Formats: sequence, C-alpha cells, structure tokens
Amino acid sequence: MDSKKIEALTRLIQSSESIVFLGGAGTSTECGIPDFRSPEGLYNRELKGPSPEEYLSLDFFKRKTDVFYDYYKRLLLHPEARPGVLHHALRELEAHGKEITIITQNIDGLHQMAGSKRVIELHGSSHRNYCQSCRRTYSLEAVLKQRGVPHCDCGGVIRPDVVLYGEMLDEKVLEAATRAMTKADLLIVGGTSLSVYPAAGLIHYYQGGDMVIINQTPTQFDREASLIFREKISEVIKKGVSFHG
Repeated sequence: MDSKKIEALTRLIQSSESIVFLGGAGTSTECGIPDFRSPEGLYNRELKGPSPEEYLSLDFFKRKTDVFYDYYKRLLLHPEARPGVLHHALRELEAHGKEITIITQNIDGLHQMAGSKRVIELHGSSHRNYCQSCRRTYSLEAVLKQRGVPHCDCGGVIRPDVVLYGEMLDEKVLEAATRAMTKADLLIVGGTSLSVYPAAGLIHYYQGGDMVIINQTPTQFDREASLIFREKISEVIKKGVSFHG
C-alpha cells in the first residue's frame, strides 16, 4: 500500500471539520455478510429462479410473502455478524471529537453496534420490523423466532423496515443525507460501486474540496476523487485513521 497516499488520507481526516462516510455492501463483507455483485455475492448465489431484485421487491413481498421470507432469512439476515475494523475505526474518529456522519446503504446495523451515533440508513434496518396492521414494532430476534412468515399478536403480517425494490427511499432520510453531504468538507466513499441510485446521486450534493474513494473496482466518480484506493477498505482505514504521530 502506498504510504504517501495513506499519509495524505490521514492529513485530510485530521484537517477536516465535517466528514461524511458513504458506505456500501463492501464495508460489511469482512464481517461475514456477502455483498451483491462480487463473484461470491448475492447475485451469484442462486442463479435459478427470480433475480434478487424480484425476490426483494415490494410486489413479490405482497404476492409471495412466504417465499420472500425464506429468501430474506436465508440470505439477507446475519444476526451473528459483529462490527469489523472499519466500523470501530469510524467510531474512533467520533470518539476523538471528529464530526462524522455515516451514510450507509446497508441494513445490518453494524455501525450502531460499534457505537457510532450519527448514522443515516438509506435503506432501513433489518433490526427494525413492524406489523402492517397495528404498527407494533418487533426486533430482529423476534422475527427470527417465528418460522416462515412472522405474524403479530393481532394477526397482522410483520414486515422488515427496509426499502424494497419498487419503493421510494424515505423522504426525511434522504433529506438528512443531502444536508450532511452539503455541509461536509471531506467525503470518504467506501465499499460501494456507486452504481445504485439514488444513493450514488448524493455525490452531486457534495460541495467540499476532497473526495476519497476506497473500492476494489473502479467507479464512475473516480475522476472526481483526490485519492483512490483499490485495497481492502478495512486496511486503508486502519492505517489512515491515526491521531498519533
């Protein structure tokens, strides 16, 4: 890994006043959660039958709720996962007084589990669930305790508080993410191909000076970045986040 680039990243972090970290599925792969588009990702897990987009669509949830939950529980839920090096490093930034907002496309809740306070979940969270009839809320553990389709005590179907394909992102969540982007003077993008909208579109609201992209494959925004790393994101962040020396 280029030590000069790491030193440059450290200087950017230390001199910034407001950081936004925009993260995707690649931030959680080292925690045992597969991404979508890599050779081991969700898109290549089951090649027969509907695509992941169809399985995880609102229409499919309504039509074939039992099949949706079979797929969702087997491939999307990872209750055993724990925060990794990246999650703890970002929490350390916050602990050292840095104003950092994490905008995540993930639904795993690992940033909060690590202790980060300013987390915007674009696609919701698998840890939040609610009854469609009475709106009673349920934890992930409560959903997993029930076989098949989980039901509320009132008889209603419980659904995860996540954004399914065919649904719009929550307007208030999107507004909060936009505000954070507009305010930031350093943007770090990690573990995302920046190919999924409207998440990728948030880049256009960033008005700060430097953007750092940490992703093992190229993105459409590479030409706008001050620094680009192709190494594993945890290794880059671990070396770049330094308040000593």
